[in-house]
Amino acid sequence: MMKLGTFSIEQPFRIDEIVRAPAPDGSDSVWHRYVISQGNNTIAGIRAGRHIEVQSQVEAMVERLNERRMGKRPK
Repeated sequence: MMKLGTFSIEQPFRIDEIVRAPAPDGSDSVWHRYVISQGNNTIAGIRAGRHIEVQSQVEAMVERLNERRMGKRPK
């Protein structure tokens, strides 16, 4: 009998890191790279802004992702 581990979709999304990143070509503002994970799944992106601003935006994104995930569960 094969034992299955916890599926990624059963785990909540969370912020793994937010670090300063080089600005894209043609931009002189401050940028940050972020990584969101859910089990083995990852979402990576970059956003312009100060660390505190980007952190707030990414936290809101994670909250929405988790609310959406909870809504998909069977009742």
